[in-house]
Amino acid sequence: MEDSYRHKGLRRNLLAQLRLKGIINEDVLEAMEAVPRHFFMNSAFLKFAYEDKAFPIGADQTISQPYTVAFQTSILNVSPGMKVLEIGTGSGYQTSVLAKLGTKVFSIERQKSLFLKTDSLLSKMRVKAQRYYGDGYKGKPAFAPYDRVIVTCGAPEVPNALIKQLKIGGLLVIPVGQEGSQEMLRLTKNSETDFSLERFGEFSFVPMLEDREMRY
Repeated sequence: MEDSYRHKGLRRNLLAQLRLKGIINEDVLEAMEAVPRHFFMNSAFLKFAYEDKAFPIGADQTISQPYTVAFQTSILNVSPGMKVLEIGTGSGYQTSVLAKLGTKVFSIERQKSLFLKTDSLLSKMRVKAQRYYGDGYKGKPAFAPYDRVIVTCGAPEVPNALIKQLKIGGLLVIPVGQEGSQEMLRLTKNSETDFSLERFGEFSFVPMLEDREMRY
């Protein structure tokens, strides 16, 4: 895996575009500058790796648009050392950005083939993140509570299990809605029974798998 001067230059150009689109969190931008996006792309799309677009990665999934990754990560408002539960490992790009920010990442992927492919890649890249094959709707209660929870696929509703696994004062960022269009929500857990909700506009994600058997 090569990260050439050309790749780094293209990455800087991409970050300049993200700044123009309103991304101002420099920690997030620095993390994205340090993570080679082309490592996570299928070979057919390598020349498009630093365009601000989503691309297929197999198993009916996509690597998210860089703006979406930057936006979600910015409103997640992480600090080094925080425990972050990520639902939807996907290509591993968002996972790697979170790890580069110094968080302790626990990431779950539902698609077996994608999990195996991404787990191998992240091992080669020496990304410090715990990866699991499992049902994102159930979260990962063994390591709860989490400071932050981020969902990188479109959910029809906010799963109760994820709220329960969030610590008081923690944030959950999740796109909620039907396939094709979701609203980005940020939930703050004020107490076990009280939550604050903020809305951040429309986005488009692949759907979160619901009520399906695990694919081995």
